[in-house]
Amino acid sequence: MAAELQLADALERAAAACRDAAATLQAYGVEPEHLAALIPPKRVLLWTRPARMAKLGSVWRLGTLLLGTDGALYAAGRATRAAERGRPGYQSVSREERKEIAAAALRGGYEPGSAVNFDATPLVFNADALADPTLPVGIADGEVRVRWRAGASLTGAATLAAFMSERAELLRAPIQE
Repeated sequence: MAAELQLADALERAAAACRDAAATLQAYGVEPEHLAALIPPKRVLLWTRPARMAKLGSVWRLGTLLLGTDGALYAAGRATRAAERGRPGYQSVSREERKEIAAAALRGGYEPGSAVNFDATPLVFNADALADPTLPVGIADGEVRVRWRAGASLTGAATLAAFMSERAELLRAPIQE
Protein backbone atom coordinates (compact mmCIF):
# COMPACT_ATOMS: atom_id res chain seq x y z
CA MET A 1 0.00 0.00 0.00
CA ALA A 2 2.81 2.42 0.88
CA ALA A 3 4.61 1.55 -2.37
CA GLU A 4 1.45 2.30 -4.35
CA LEU A 5 1.12 5.68 -2.64
CA GLN A 6 4.77 6.45 -3.32
CA LEU A 7 4.28 5.52 -6.99
CA ALA A 8 1.14 7.66 -7.25
CA ASP A 9 3.02 10.61 -5.72
CA ALA A 10 5.91 10.15 -8.17
CA LEU A 11 3.53 10.07 -11.13
CA GLU A 12 1.73 13.19 -9.89
CA ARG A 13 5.07 15.00 -9.42
CA ALA A 14 6.04 14.07 -12.98
CA ALA A 15 2.75 15.34 -14.42
CA ALA A 16 3.10 18.55 -12.38
CA ALA A 17 6.67 19.02 -13.64
CA CYS A 18 5.41 18.81 -17.23
CA ARG A 19 2.62 21.32 -16.58
CA ASP A 20 5.03 23.68 -14.79
CA ALA A 21 7.61 23.47 -17.58
CA ALA A 22 4.94 24.20 -20.21
CA ALA A 23 3.72 27.22 -18.21
CA THR A 24 7.31 28.43 -17.77
CA LEU A 25 8.08 28.16 -21.48
CA GLN A 26 4.88 30.01 -22.35
CA ALA A 27 5.74 32.73 -19.82
CA TYR A 28 9.23 33.04 -21.34
CA GLY A 29 7.65 33.45 -24.78
CA VAL A 30 9.54 30.50 -26.28
CA GLU A 31 7.97 29.60 -29.62
CA PRO A 32 6.85 25.97 -29.83
CA GLU A 33 7.29 23.74 -32.86
CA HIS A 34 4.47 21.88 -34.58
CA LEU A 35 3.28 18.35 -33.83
CA ALA A 36 1.69 16.41 -36.67
CA ALA A 37 0.69 12.97 -37.88
CA LEU A 38 1.94 11.79 -41.26
CA ILE A 39 -0.95 10.63 -43.43
CA PRO A 40 0.43 8.33 -46.14
CA PRO A 41 -0.45 8.59 -49.84
CA LYS A 42 -3.92 7.28 -50.66
CA ARG A 43 -5.22 5.98 -53.93
CA VAL A 44 -8.58 7.50 -54.90
CA LEU A 45 -10.02 6.01 -58.09
CA LEU A 46 -7.37 6.68 -60.77
CA TRP A 47 -5.31 9.20 -58.82
CA THR A 48 -3.09 8.99 -55.81
CA ARG A 49 -3.56 11.64 -53.17
CA PRO A 50 -0.05 12.58 -51.97
CA ALA A 51 1.07 12.22 -48.37
CA ARG A 52 0.30 15.10 -46.04
CA MET A 53 0.64 16.07 -42.39
CA ALA A 54 -2.36 16.49 -40.09
CA LYS A 55 -1.97 19.07 -37.33
CA LEU A 56 -2.04 17.67 -33.79
CA GLY A 57 -0.80 20.62 -31.73
CA SER A 58 2.33 22.46 -30.63
CA VAL A 59 5.32 21.14 -28.69
CA TRP A 60 8.73 22.14 -27.45
CA ARG A 61 11.61 19.79 -28.22
CA LEU A 62 13.47 18.89 -25.03
CA GLY A 63 16.07 16.39 -26.17
CA THR A 64 14.41 13.01 -26.66
CA LEU A 65 11.13 14.35 -25.28
CA LEU A 66 8.50 16.65 -26.71
CA LEU A 67 6.48 18.76 -24.27
CA GLY A 68 3.04 19.85 -25.45
CA THR A 69 1.75 23.33 -24.73
CA ASP A 70 -0.92 21.59 -22.62
CA GLY A 71 1.72 19.75 -20.55
CA ALA A 72 1.40 16.44 -22.40
CA LEU A 73 4.64 14.51 -22.84
CA TYR A 74 5.75 12.64 -25.98
CA ALA A 75 8.73 10.53 -26.95
CA ALA A 76 10.26 12.36 -29.90
CA GLY A 77 9.87 10.67 -33.24
CA ARG A 78 11.08 12.24 -36.45
CA ALA A 79 11.20 15.88 -37.50
CA THR A 80 11.33 17.85 -40.73
CA ARG A 81 10.99 21.38 -42.03
CA ALA A 82 8.13 22.19 -44.39
CA ALA A 83 9.50 22.76 -47.90
CA GLU A 84 8.65 22.47 -51.58
CA ARG A 85 9.24 19.05 -53.08
CA GLY A 86 11.36 20.37 -55.92
CA ARG A 87 12.53 18.34 -58.84
CA PRO A 88 13.77 14.80 -58.31
CA GLY A 89 17.52 14.72 -57.94
CA TYR A 90 17.89 10.96 -57.74
CA GLN A 91 20.76 11.35 -55.28
CA SER A 92 19.39 8.58 -53.11
CA VAL A 93 16.09 7.00 -52.25
CA SER A 94 16.32 8.21 -48.64
CA ARG A 95 16.90 11.81 -49.79
CA GLU A 96 13.85 11.64 -52.06
CA GLU A 97 11.79 10.24 -49.15
CA ARG A 98 12.91 13.12 -46.92
CA LYS A 99 11.96 15.63 -49.64
CA GLU A 100 8.53 14.02 -49.91
CA ILE A 101 8.02 14.22 -46.13
CA ALA A 102 8.99 17.91 -46.14
CA ALA A 103 6.49 18.49 -48.96
CA ALA A 104 3.83 16.59 -46.99
CA ALA A 105 4.31 19.09 -44.16
CA LEU A 106 3.82 21.94 -46.62
CA ARG A 107 0.65 20.26 -47.97
CA GLY A 108 -0.56 19.97 -44.37
CA GLY A 109 -0.71 23.75 -44.12
CA TYR A 110 2.58 24.54 -42.40
CA GLU A 111 4.59 27.59 -43.40
CA PRO A 112 7.74 26.90 -45.45
CA GLY A 113 10.72 26.43 -43.14
CA SER A 114 8.68 25.69 -40.02
CA ALA A 115 9.78 22.73 -37.89
CA VAL A 116 7.29 19.85 -37.79
CA ASN A 117 7.63 16.87 -35.42
CA PHE A 118 5.83 13.66 -36.37
CA ASP A 119 5.77 9.98 -35.37
CA ALA A 120 5.86 11.07 -31.71
CA THR A 121 4.69 8.58 -29.09
CA PRO A 122 2.42 9.95 -26.34
CA LEU A 123 3.74 9.05 -22.89
CA VAL A 124 1.22 8.02 -20.26
CA PHE A 125 2.09 8.39 -16.59
CA ASN A 126 1.27 4.97 -15.18
CA ALA A 127 3.44 2.17 -13.82
CA ASP A 128 2.81 -0.25 -16.68
CA ALA A 129 3.64 2.25 -19.42
CA LEU A 130 6.77 3.56 -17.69
CA ALA A 131 8.14 0.03 -17.17
CA ASP A 132 8.93 -0.18 -20.91
CA PRO A 133 12.75 0.12 -21.28
CA THR A 134 12.44 1.41 -24.85
CA LEU A 135 10.83 4.65 -23.66
CA PRO A 136 12.95 7.69 -22.76
CA VAL A 137 11.40 7.83 -19.27
CA GLY A 138 11.00 5.26 -16.52
CA ILE A 139 10.56 4.86 -12.78
CA ALA A 140 13.54 4.32 -10.45
CA ASP A 141 14.15 5.16 -6.79
CA GLY A 142 10.59 6.41 -6.39
CA GLU A 143 10.92 9.05 -9.12
CA VAL A 144 10.16 9.34 -12.82
CA ARG A 145 13.57 9.64 -14.50
CA VAL A 146 14.81 10.42 -18.02
CA ARG A 147 17.08 7.98 -19.86
CA TRP A 148 19.84 9.45 -21.99
CA ARG A 149 18.98 6.87 -24.68
CA ALA A 150 16.41 4.12 -25.14
CA GLY A 151 17.28 1.03 -23.13
CA ALA A 152 19.78 2.83 -20.90
CA SER A 153 19.81 2.23 -17.18
CA LEU A 154 17.91 4.65 -14.96
CA THR A 155 20.62 4.48 -12.29
CA GLY A 156 21.89 8.01 -11.83
CA ALA A 157 19.49 9.41 -14.45
CA ALA A 158 18.03 12.86 -13.88
CA THR A 159 14.54 13.16 -12.47
CA LEU A 160 11.91 14.36 -14.91
CA ALA A 161 11.40 17.54 -12.87
CA ALA A 162 15.13 18.41 -12.94
CA PHE A 163 15.37 17.54 -16.64
CA MET A 164 12.36 19.73 -17.53
CA SER A 165 13.66 22.63 -15.48
CA GLU A 166 17.12 22.46 -17.06
CA ARG A 167 15.81 22.12 -20.62
CA ALA A 168 13.28 24.93 -20.19
CA GLU A 169 16.08 27.22 -19.05
CA LEU A 170 18.21 26.19 -22.05
CA LEU A 171 15.36 27.02 -24.43
CA ARG A 172 14.87 30.39 -22.77
CA ALA A 173 18.54 31.33 -22.80
CA PRO A 174 20.67 29.09 -25.04
CA ILE A 175 24.34 28.80 -24.18
CA GLN A 176 26.32 31.44 -26.09
CA GLU A 177 29.97 30.94 -26.95
